[in-house]
Amino acid sequence: MLSCMSDTPVKQQNTAAYYMQAVLSFGIALAAVAIGIFQLEASAWVRAFLAVAVLYLTTSAFTLAKVVRDRQEAGQIVSRVDQARLEKLLAEHDPFQKL
Repeated sequence: MLSCMSDTPVKQQNTAAYYMQAVLSFGIALAAVAIGIFQLEASAWVRAFLAVAVLYLTTSAFTLAKVVRDRQEAGQIVSRVDQARLEKLLAEHDPFQKL
């Protein structure tokens, strides 16, 4: 087997506390904006428009985060395949072979 296979980086996992902090932070921020929109002294149409804008911004942020993550993961897979091909070529190469 190739030696590079044991050198693959270990995928780091977030701790449960970090995950909970991120979820709570998102929930508190979204609730604060919702309360702010609800308490706003404006017509119902203005508040509804702001609420829809916040929802659109939130879903767009999730979509952007997923696209960035997917692109990064795809780059890592291509890099691993290229590295394996290079190591196979180097393992098969005999520098003392006559041409």
